[in-house]
Amino acid sequence: MIFNKRAILCCLIPAVISLSGCVSLFQPQTVSVNETDQALTAIELTTQSECVFLPEQALDSVEETNEDTQLLTEALTPPDESGIEVQPEPLFDFPVIENDQVRYLVKHYTKNGRRTFTRWMERSGRYLPMMREIFAKEGLPRDLATLAMVESGFNSNAHSWANAVGYWQFIESTGTMYGLDNDWWYDERRDVEKATLAAARYLKDLHKRFDGDWYLAVASYNAGPGKISRAIRKYHTTDFWQLCRAGDYLKDETKNYVPKLLAALLISKQPEKYGFCDLDYEQPLAFDRVVVSEATDLELVAELTQVPYATIKLLNPELKRWCTPPGVVDYSLRLPVGHHVGFSEKYANIPSDERARYKRHQIKSGDTLQHLAKRYGIRVDDIISLNKISNPRALRIGQDLILPLHRDFSSLPLTELADDYQHSRRKHYTVRSGDSLWSIARKCDVTEKQIRVWNRLGWTNMIQPGKKLLVSAPSGRRVSQGVEQKVIYKVRSGDTLWGIGRRFAVQTQKIRQWNGLSENHVLQPGDTLTLLVRNGKRS
Repeated sequence: MIFNKRAILCCLIPAVISLSGCVSLFQPQTVSVNETDQALTAIELTTQSECVFLPEQALDSVEETNEDTQLLTEALTPPDESGIEVQPEPLFDFPVIENDQVRYLVKHYTKNGRRTFTRWMERSGRYLPMMREIFAKEGLPRDLATLAMVESGFNSNAHSWANAVGYWQFIESTGTMYGLDNDWWYDERRDVEKATLAAARYLKDLHKRFDGDWYLAVASYNAGPGKISRAIRKYHTTDFWQLCRAGDYLKDETKNYVPKLLAALLISKQPEKYGFCDLDYEQPLAFDRVVVSEATDLELVAELTQVPYATIKLLNPELKRWCTPPGVVDYSLRLPVGHHVGFSEKYANIPSDERARYKRHQIKSGDTLQHLAKRYGIRVDDIISLNKISNPRALRIGQDLILPLHRDFSSLPLTELADDYQHSRRKHYTVRSGDSLWSIARKCDVTEKQIRVWNRLGWTNMIQPGKKLLVSAPSGRRVSQGVEQKVIYKVRSGDTLWGIGRRFAVQTQKIRQWNGLSENHVLQPGDTLTLLVRNGKRS
């Protein structure tokens, strides 16, 4: 009897100590990245990983780096087989499994991608609460909102090689389909509320199209629903994992897309388990709104509210220029909490002709500075000063000028002429057996000449399977492309969209968009096509 009591006591003491939360029976070892890179590679994923603390300077930069965008787009090679599937604890309202592909991505995010993934998780504190609520109101799993982390790292200015933009990486045609406007002045794909609502509705439609299969819906968000439907017909299965194993029809980017989401969910819901400790999450996005009845300079809004111009731009990233969009009435602006008080009264006291202090003018044939000054009632010297014009006689057709409509002007609008999108790394294509430059060019919607130039191939046609080729233009620097002109092209016998696009150096997808053509449209001799062509861009 005494023996039994002692045995029971011996069993209970560690259990009580462990449950009390005051004493940990197993203290995790802290590893500093400062020591060596080997410290990271020594960490293996177990039930409880060791905490890893990045050096402070690793996260100091506010701007995205090449390393950050690389984690979104880099080519990865997870195992071909799924391996053992494990159902995690019920922490999620989205179907989550762990298999070898998912574990590979978890390992990648916790090792080589740790610095960037840490940045994403900390940034998620600002945007994810709102996104989760929008998804819930649309009847979607809240956890599905984490897809924005995989798409953009919660970066409003993210811009992919395929011209997908914003938190949810909408291409223009899909964005327009779901109510997102985009022009020279503003891009609603960068509006966190509107873009998240559009993404929720798009995902809901995809979920319905694929009979309630979330993995197929998510994969089609990346590849397009047509691509996934064709893969299902080709391989005779609706199982996402079987589609990935069946062949090469789906790109690696799409095959990795669902595992990326599942890995991001596993880590973000239990960061300490995967070694992410003491995360400094950003505060949830909070703001008040004010309405401006007509085009209004953000400088004026800053003066009336005593809010820095940069803060107004940060809260309204959809605005690409220095003012609200001309022609849009009753535009809703976000302001820091509390700064909306008294704005309406102050704004009403500003005369209508003083709310927009600048005007954009694109130089046309016959324009002179004297003519513009007379037309708008301003001084030639002010136009020259604001636009830093060195030779007033050498105006270029298509050139943008900012016209100061009032004597009290600043150079700020001039800094807003260029777009501030942050472009992702260039797209690569891995050569496969049987490929030719001609076939690769058609797949990637570029020309053979561009592939030769980007990869310094000269005029050789020799490409070896396994070789990686650049198949998108450099994004770091922009080359002047001349003025855009409308061309009406009459289709001839033997013409194809690809051939016409190659001749005029435009993408076939753009030709379809400009002319409202479906993917399966067949050209007929005598048809007319509208093309927007840059000067000198005909081959």
